Amino acid sequence: MQMQDEQLMNQQPDTQEEEPKSEKEKKSFSKELFSWIFTLVMAVVIAFSIRTLLFEPVRVDGSSMCDTLVDGEIMLVTKPEYLLGDPKLGDVVICHYPGRGNTNFVKRVIGLPGDTIEIKNNVVYRNGEATDEPYLNPQRNQDPRNDILEPFVLGADEYFVAGDNRDNSHDSRNYYSSWTGSMPSAITRDMIKGHVQLVVFPFDNFRSID
Repeated sequence: MQMQDEQLMNQQPDTQEEEPKSEKEKKSFSKELFSWIFTLVMAVVIAFSIRTLLFEPVRVDGSSMCDTLVDGEIMLVTKPEYLLGDPKLGDVVICHYPGRGNTNFVKRVIGLPGDTIEIKNNVVYRNGEATDEPYLNPQRNQDPRNDILEPFVLGADEYFVAGDNRDNSHDSRNYYSSWTGSMPSAITRDMIKGHVQLVVFPFDNFRSID
């Protein structure tokens, strides 16, 4: 009898029910959805980090940097050198202006903190010495309205920037804002966002920027 009882017990069906198929499908879908969301979030974080810390492409808008940069070209702007150091004289930079929010402007640094900048007959004088600017086209630097700037002293955190097309550029020489009018206005270090290194498009105009 004991053996028969043991056999009967072994023959009893398993009372544990399998999980319904619909529940398995829901869990599988939720897992896949979470995976896609996580992948998307990570892609956004990586892209934002690259753009903020490493480099980003920026389109030239306007003619203020002719002939160095042409309207519609795509520049490669790098960030690490300005996260670890400061802009140098002659750098072409992406910067912001006071009162213009996060609008990007592309200009060239022609004055560093502590410098005195003066313009006479369309020649820039830095600390009393005439500067050599081989990137300028004389035909774009002859407007008599821009040929004079009284000595302008930069503060300890200020930079003086200008377009290479001096006859058609709003910059530190003549920056316009609602509270200052058209008059000299430096930008501060935190307004300089990146260093223009290359033109990457159009491909047939690929070149480095000096």
